[in-house]
Amino acid sequence: MRKTNLMMALAALCCLGACTQKGDEVTLQVKTQYGILEGFEEDGVKKFLGVPFAQAPVGELRWKAPQPVQAWEGIREAKAFGNDPMQLDIFGDMQFRGPGRSEDCLYLNIWTTAKSASDALPVLIYFNGGGLMAGSGSEPRYDGSSIAKEGVIGVTANYREGVFGFFAHPELTAASDHEGSGNYGFLDQVAAINWVKENIAAFGGDPNRITIVGESAGSFSVSLLMCSPLSKNLIAGAMLSSGAEVLPYLPTSQADADAAGAALLKEAGIASLADAMAINADSLQKMLPPKGMANVVLDGYFMSESADAVFERGEQAQVPLLAGWNSLEAHPMQALQGQTPTLQNFKNALKGQFGDMTDEIIEAYGITTDRDVMTQKGFNLVSDLFTGFPTWKACDYHAKTGLPVYRYHYMHPRPQVSEKMGDKTGGLAGGVREKTEEEKASGWQPAIAPGAVHSADIEYAMGNLDTNEYYDWQDEDYAISKLFLTYYANFCKTGNPNGKDLPQWTSITKDNLDAAPVMIIDVESKEVASPEKENAYRTLEKFYRSKK
Repeated sequence: MRKTNLMMALAALCCLGACTQKGDEVTLQVKTQYGILEGFEEDGVKKFLGVPFAQAPVGELRWKAPQPVQAWEGIREAKAFGNDPMQLDIFGDMQFRGPGRSEDCLYLNIWTTAKSASDALPVLIYFNGGGLMAGSGSEPRYDGSSIAKEGVIGVTANYREGVFGFFAHPELTAASDHEGSGNYGFLDQVAAINWVKENIAAFGGDPNRITIVGESAGSFSVSLLMCSPLSKNLIAGAMLSSGAEVLPYLPTSQADADAAGAALLKEAGIASLADAMAINADSLQKMLPPKGMANVVLDGYFMSESADAVFERGEQAQVPLLAGWNSLEAHPMQALQGQTPTLQNFKNALKGQFGDMTDEIIEAYGITTDRDVMTQKGFNLVSDLFTGFPTWKACDYHAKTGLPVYRYHYMHPRPQVSEKMGDKTGGLAGGVREKTEEEKASGWQPAIAPGAVHSADIEYAMGNLDTNEYYDWQDEDYAISKLFLTYYANFCKTGNPNGKDLPQWTSITKDNLDAAPVMIIDVESKEVASPEKENAYRTLEKFYRSKK
């Protein structure tokens, strides 16, 4: 009898051990705080797609802060992307994998190779670009499969865009719990981070090692998330790719945002907010199309003051930062608006912006001859006016705290568009578009200093060249992508991009700001320091501060 009891006890202990081990295992069915999700596995990566992280912001929830997910019974399939955010075809070359566009768009996607919850892998959350007007976490270029294979859980998350994400109105402000409106897209991003923080351990992730990254509008978003009291303490690292909402980008007061929203309705012939609420999503976004990237609203909740003010006091997220931008974010011909690219025409084109400081700024960039306008010197200036300078300034602010800052300049141009694409050229969102007659006739693309155009870094950094069939990728492209992806993965793991057999990357500190080390990412990647470029940024900063 005693032997039987002993055997039963041992069997129970074995069963308990087996159950504990199975309970810790990351399978294709994962229990979250809201219910069980069932994903699928492909090429060694477990994928959970179309995961709701907030209630659908439809009906009465349009233009309200995201609400917590409602729990579900049984098993919810997570094998396909959720709806993409509502948007017009602003960037015709964007590629989506969602079933359609809808206000019901608050979904995230998870890629993991964790075998057990105890793996506690670092996590990367990517917020898409698109001017806060377009884009989706379903875009192939953001896919998390490759970084998952590097031992980092990849996550993409949608957020409301255009009029659905960034519309303010006096009645919305008055009805809000925090007496603010207009930052719904940013609040969606906060909700996504919170969901990941609460649930990622079940997918084998470490909720205390979440790094956020974004490109373009996503990068502007990350700079704000670093400063918002709602999110800055939720993250362990941040990466900026081409943008930050600091000088010269300024926030909008709640009063001005409310007035602009009311005027927008009036201009569109919509009599009241109640009427706007009753209009279906397709019609509404056509009546109220975005007119440019929205500024953050000082709503007293997501942000009470400018990001500049937070950064200047060193009160942003106390985390490592990796940030950079591309060598051809903009083109001198955009400033020249068709004029011959001479030095004098370039000065005339910029004089309306820089006034009496025009000559000083242009000379600070080393532009002294007609030829300079269409070399890297000219590209540097116009690129900095778009995304380069604010990204630099965020690095400059952050380095003064003593926290590590790793800055890069991405230089490698995409290869030629594949011949099967015909007479097309690269688009702003990684796809292709028809060449304009001007491009066909004059070769608008730069001949002297080709480089990496805006958004060209995404597929490389995320290891997703093969998701983009438009370009004729070469061995050197794959080698650069592997390097970039490894830097990203290492940074997520340790807060430092360096690793074995990689070009050494020195962080910027408050002691080396005047000759800041910068990693040039190209066929031959290397670190450089250029006091001349730092002086050019300081000259631009002097101008912007004189206008505040």
